[in-house]
Amino acid sequence: MKRSTIPAALAGGFAALSLSGCYIVPVGADEIAKMHLLMQQQNQPLAANPAPKASAAASASAAPVAPQVTVPTTIQARLYPINEIATENGMVSGTVTNMMNGKGRLQMSYRGELLTGEATRVANDERKGVASAWGANGSFMSCEYQMSSPARGAGTCSFSDGARYQVHVGN
Repeated sequence: MKRSTIPAALAGGFAALSLSGCYIVPVGADEIAKMHLLMQQQNQPLAANPAPKASAAASASAAPVAPQVTVPTTIQARLYPINEIATENGMVSGTVTNMMNGKGRLQMSYRGELLTGEATRVANDERKGVASAWGANGSFMSCEYQMSSPARGAGTCSFSDGARYQVHVGN
């Protein structure tokens, strides 16, 4: 290859490589939650007994119905002391993100340590559930709760230091 064609070949090769690479696009937490929800909905199996098809005349007159999209909801959780150890720490608050699929994510600060975990509804009872959270310094908590609606419930939580709390979820 001639010396004069080497720079042109390098420039062409660089342009091709730079256009064929991966791109990093910043995405916020809301967009990630929406993408996660859409992926979960896409992976759900179709119903075992599909609804019967309407006649062509009925289909033409009916307006299309948009599918119902469930969006995760973040709600407040307040923990009130029910024993002496918990009284030393006082009330604790945090958040629970209800994923609207029987699972949730929780986060709170306890004695200056960030605890994160999950909540799961119990099989055969949509209202009852258990929650667990853990902190990087070794603290942990376990809760049992019962929901009266997707955004309201109550239960009890026990912490690794012996503290016990009554938890209220929602407003």
